[in-house]
Amino acid sequence: MEKIKVAVIGCGFLGKWHVQKVLGHHSAELVCIVEASAKGAARASEQFPNVKVVLDLNEVLDQIDAALIVTPTSNHFSLSETLIKNNKHVFCEKPLTDSIETARKLEELSKADPSLVIQVGHSERFHPVWKTLKNNPKISEHLKSDSTITINRYAPFKGRATDVDVVSDLMIHDLDLLWFLLEEAPSSVQAKGHKISTDKWDHVTASLSFDSGRSAIVTSGRGHIQEARSLEIIGSKGCLFVDLMNYSYSFAAPGETGDQIVKHPYEKADHLQEEQNHFYHSILNNTESVVPIKDGVQVVHWIDCIQKSLESRSSVKI
Repeated sequence: MEKIKVAVIGCGFLGKWHVQKVLGHHSAELVCIVEASAKGAARASEQFPNVKVVLDLNEVLDQIDAALIVTPTSNHFSLSETLIKNNKHVFCEKPLTDSIETARKLEELSKADPSLVIQVGHSERFHPVWKTLKNNPKISEHLKSDSTITINRYAPFKGRATDVDVVSDLMIHDLDLLWFLLEEAPSSVQAKGHKISTDKWDHVTASLSFDSGRSAIVTSGRGHIQEARSLEIIGSKGCLFVDLMNYSYSFAAPGETGDQIVKHPYEKADHLQEEQNHFYHSILNNTESVVPIKDGVQVVHWIDCIQKSLESRSSVKI
């Protein structure tokens, strides 16, 4: 396979950036853009006049090796199912699907051909800071100790992703980060939320408990005055703070004469580029994707538990 023949399904706010990455990638050839409506197709043709645009994925199934799904979440299952059944590699933006039942169906379907690469778009894993923290023995102690993790991700309402609540839109990033960093699933969750700009949950705080004794408080909102994206871990090893907006991390180590606070910047990464690099590498080298389907299913399960807690106003076992 000289170049992977790719279709990008969906050319909206995020899809257009994926299209640009495919066009510039040495391992990929963009066969077409797939849009669901004539209006969307016309917009895509105007943005990318040299790219073929079609309204139906079935028109190009025999011309592609892989597809990037960048559509509203409600379409993720049907598109992924069609691609997998036709032996195509799949990159699907988060969340994998809009229900735990359909996510598990996709996982089961994918087992029929283990050679297919299925990658889920959990892009927050690609901040370079995580590799730095995991590889530094002194700092990685924060990730292993009995601690409390606080993650904040909120911004003013931007009118996007209103087909899902803020848990599936924003909090999903940080639920995946908890698994990626702690390598431990929570055992229960208690959540509280508010509906502000839409008829869905627009602000949610989830308190998660772990069997190891660790706990996490994750807040996501899309109706705030200011924007915030941060992670803090505090425990017996001190405090570690990661500023995901300003690309820096700080840690405070307890000392006899007071805390010693050290701050370091880290380089900003092109998350979409990194995701596509890994996707094509996995296809060409027949290796498991960097964010496999089982991770996508797991986070959808946690989302389902948080939504049940929101509706019942009670703690839910995970």
